[in-house]
Amino acid sequence: MSTNVVSRPCEYTATAAVRPNFLQRHGQSILLYVCFAIFAVVVLAPFYFIFVSSITPSNELFEVPPRYWPSAPTADSYNRMMDAVPFFTYFRNSLIFAIGSSALSVIAAGMAAYALARIKFPGSNIIYLVLILSVALPQIAVLVPMFETLKTFKMISTHHGLIILMSSLVLPYTIMTLVSFIKQIPAEIEEAAYIDGANTAQIILRVVLPLVRPALFTMFLINFIISWNELLYPLVFTHNVDTKTLSVGLTELTDPGSTYTKPWDMMSAMSVFMIIPVLLIILFGQRMIISGLSRGALKG
Repeated sequence: MSTNVVSRPCEYTATAAVRPNFLQRHGQSILLYVCFAIFAVVVLAPFYFIFVSSITPSNELFEVPPRYWPSAPTADSYNRMMDAVPFFTYFRNSLIFAIGSSALSVIAAGMAAYALARIKFPGSNIIYLVLILSVALPQIAVLVPMFETLKTFKMISTHHGLIILMSSLVLPYTIMTLVSFIKQIPAEIEEAAYIDGANTAQIILRVVLPLVRPALFTMFLINFIISWNELLYPLVFTHNVDTKTLSVGLTELTDPGSTYTKPWDMMSAMSVFMIIPVLLIILFGQRMIISGLSRGALKG
């Protein structure tokens, strides 16, 4: 009995001696937060410098050592930028271009994805393989034939021509993504609807569409961001102010004091306006995006 009483303090002492310290208990969490903070700084630093450059006077932009905040913030670059290019017209054109191409690509991809995922027909695997291969095709490789095609149909410098072009660019990836979403929906749900007397159109609209709506919305937002930032197609296929976008407007900004330098303050001001819609989309659409990606990760 006395032996047990003597041994217990020793056990407690040994336990206290091997108790992990603060770094051992929280080291992984601290490392994770440090890595996240470094990642956030790396990602957010360009946005910070773009904004600071847009409110910095021109004579302070290239000072050595550089300024991390202007001595006298000004909105002069925004005023000069709007005088240099028809900003509001370009902004309207960018909205038409991005929304139109995103909506058209999602609608067309949704119908094609359902056919490839649910309807068995000869050559479906070959069509899907061609879609996969087309993603690797560079834009510039088909630029000349596409220009000649649009020129034949008189769609150069038109909104609908640009929308069709951009839709064709994002369509293969959108189809592949939606095919994977639709395949994860149990086919038994549609079979039960067939037994209840529903036709194909009713099944697509009332059964499949509500289930893939998060995926459709997610792809719409992704395609919108891609279209909003697109430069090559608007630069090549638009020749007048009525169809040029903000990305083209960036290339048109010039410094009246020099032929060989760029007005970085005005370009930063326009970049701020180009970033704002994307940030708003991510801010207000993040729940739907997460929902769509989460459903896509589930296996039916």
